[in-house]
Amino acid sequence: MTEMIYVTRPFLPDLQELIPLLEQIWTNRVLTNQGPFHQQFEEELSKFLNAERVSLVCNGMLALSAAIAAAELKAGSEVITTPYSFVATTHSIAMANLTPVFVDVRKRDLTIDPSRIEAAITPRTSAILGVHVYGNPCDVEAIQTIADRHDLKVIYDAAHAFGVRYRGKSVLGYGDFSTLSFHATKAFNTFEGGAVFSATDAGRQLVKNYRNFGFADELNIPAIGGNAKMSEFNAALGLLQLGHFEEVRRQRAEVDRRYRALLAGIGGIDVLPIPEDVEANHSYFPILVRPEFRVSRDELYEQLKNAGFYARRYFHPLLSSLPMYRDLPSAGEDRLPIATEASEQILCLPFYHDLAEDDQKRLVEKIHS
Repeated sequence: MTEMIYVTRPFLPDLQELIPLLEQIWTNRVLTNQGPFHQQFEEELSKFLNAERVSLVCNGMLALSAAIAAAELKAGSEVITTPYSFVATTHSIAMANLTPVFVDVRKRDLTIDPSRIEAAITPRTSAILGVHVYGNPCDVEAIQTIADRHDLKVIYDAAHAFGVRYRGKSVLGYGDFSTLSFHATKAFNTFEGGAVFSATDAGRQLVKNYRNFGFADELNIPAIGGNAKMSEFNAALGLLQLGHFEEVRRQRAEVDRRYRALLAGIGGIDVLPIPEDVEANHSYFPILVRPEFRVSRDELYEQLKNAGFYARRYFHPLLSSLPMYRDLPSAGEDRLPIATEASEQILCLPFYHDLAEDDQKRLVEKIHS
């Protein structure tokens, strides 16, 4: 039987490395509520990423919710965002009683197109929420210029962008808030987890209040909040993973290089470039199956699956096509031609740090055939 090759496989440290940390948790008898591992992980994460004001949370979805709450956007206002993302992006907007307004993406990297943002601004607009797609940064300078001109908040869904640097600076340092996911499918994981990076001390305090039911201190609850705290186990695992990340990044870069070499010259298959001014984390390996390829994207997906290779149509369907968003004025396909095309052609190939070269060759031979 052919071994199944899945779209991702998380890096896991040796179990013997984790056991002493588990024993320390049992000794401390502190399991959550910002215990010692939680505090240490926040400090080490800030140093490692060279990004200030980090607040750990229990997953990436609640990281977005915390950032949106801390941005203090007017209820019922509009947030300009991309239709080309995971559903958590728009769900976090809608669940905050805000309205997502979709604009199209750029063809070269599938991130939100700044040239489309300004035309979508209305008196109801309160924020821009961009997504660093597959770890490729948005045009952060152009977006900030627009936001400053119209007095808008900027939030980045940086779920794919752990460790990514743009022009030598952490991509997490842009905007009013940036959020990370540490889900098991990510290049850096704590099984489940996330973080919010805030531009100001006041913003960080609001995030910290939100993650703990709105508590500011033991007696004061000035705002509505949720339960988004990271456990001591996840924080301990994160501390352990930090020591392995650069080696994992190096291995993923090698897998990326092999794919690009193997796929070069296949007509109808395009690979997204890595921008020259970006230090990537190689989160995913997306290809675009163009109409001139011998079969459609969906046919290729099925043929690869039948051969034991589980790729993913990531992101498909477009968020703007989902039933809760499709009736929005901004959701029409005619307004989103590039995102629509990408969603119909995208395929993320199996990609993880220890993906064997022979498996890559077999997969690409299947694409050839």
